[in-house]
Amino acid sequence: MHMKLIVAVDRNWGIGYKNQLIISLADDMKRFKQLTQHDVVIYGRKTLESFPGGRPLPDRVNIILSRNPAIKVPDANVCRNINQLGKKLQQYPEKPAWVIGGESVYRQLMRYCRKAYVTQIDQTYEADAAFPDLDHEQGWELVYEEPWQEGVNRLSPDKEVVRFRYLHYQQLLSISKIHLNPK
Repeated sequence: MHMKLIVAVDRNWGIGYKNQLIISLADDMKRFKQLTQHDVVIYGRKTLESFPGGRPLPDRVNIILSRNPAIKVPDANVCRNINQLGKKLQQYPEKPAWVIGGESVYRQLMRYCRKAYVTQIDQTYEADAAFPDLDHEQGWELVYEEPWQEGVNRLSPDKEVVRFRYLHYQQLLSISKIHLNPK
């Protein structure tokens, strides 16, 4: 199984502030839904809490990666570590798996991802969570970029118009599978 990741970043690769997205663009959210619908999505507890109603995403296999043993989420699978995640992913061999956040889950799993779908926002926002800068991350290469376009930041009270574009990166030396501990 080869995982992919999807993320929206500002100029400084910021992704969130106070457990919320720093920006929300209708076109980007539509693209996110189209790309991940009917697939496996992997994310952390804080990302789950940021979803509407704190509920898993519909029409997807939801896997929450959390060390907290008390977490139980209806309509989602909870994995405590990467070994459990690897075993759970084996149950869905026909479905692509997407890592969708947050910061700590991206950092744990990006080495297992072959592709990164990045929405780059041409602005800088206050952020306390960031994604690694793939332009300077060893082993990652920009393979495709779409032209700049404009959209309205739905989180902005004044409906700020921002430029954004989609970038596709590929990891040159990705680990092809999550290796399971034989224990």
